[in-house]
Amino acid sequence: MNDQSPNPGPAATGPVPAAEAAAPPASRPGALRRLWRWFWTPSGTLSLGALLIVGFFAGIAFWGGFHTVVEATNSEAFCISCHEMEANVFREYRQTVHYTNRTGVRAVCTDCHVPKDWRHKMVRKVQASNELLHHFLGSVNTPEKFNAKRLQLATNVWRTMKTTDSRECRNCHDFIHMDWSVQEKRSAEKHQEAVRNAGTCIDCHRGIAHRLPPGAQEAADKLWRELSHGQAPAVPAAGGFAAAR
Repeated sequence: MNDQSPNPGPAATGPVPAAEAAAPPASRPGALRRLWRWFWTPSGTLSLGALLIVGFFAGIAFWGGFHTVVEATNSEAFCISCHEMEANVFREYRQTVHYTNRTGVRAVCTDCHVPKDWRHKMVRKVQASNELLHHFLGSVNTPEKFNAKRLQLATNVWRTMKTTDSRECRNCHDFIHMDWSVQEKRSAEKHQEAVRNAGTCIDCHRGIAHRLPPGAQEAADKLWRELSHGQAPAVPAAGGFAAAR
């Protein structure tokens, strides 16, 4: 009498539902159906599918809220909510062509000072935390303090615009779209000269939205030399073509 047990076959690789175990092999669900059932099988209190769906909509809600906050900080109202901005540079800006002009197209603070693309915008937002710090420290909370730092603040902006090829200016103004024939003769000549010499907007256009501080030309010359590693480019004086308006 042979008392050896029959060959048990391959070891199971995981738990098999009782209904499937009882069913003949031919009638068991296929691999795709078993995966679908596993996907929706509760684990603890929620299935993996439910968790993914909840996470998806939670992600949309988070992104919508985050985007709303970012865009709110890009508004003119937010920028001038700080006394330092409203009492100084904003009042100057209101006297310029960027605020009121014949076409009615207005460039607000963030059009000039915050990048449009996401990566550079987020970098700028992180950098702006330093400005919030100085707001709470009261570094420029009076006209006297602000004017004492005006040249340093202006130089910081010029440095950014020079190193980014006046990226924010080019959101509205770009050499490639300029029609020299409808520009004033001097403007057309200067713009074409800038194209030939790889110039950028801030080389000439300083002080068009905010008052230039004393020593602006010397500070610009020094900055240009620094950025050019000792080779000073021709930087027009901030008068006439680049005068503040």
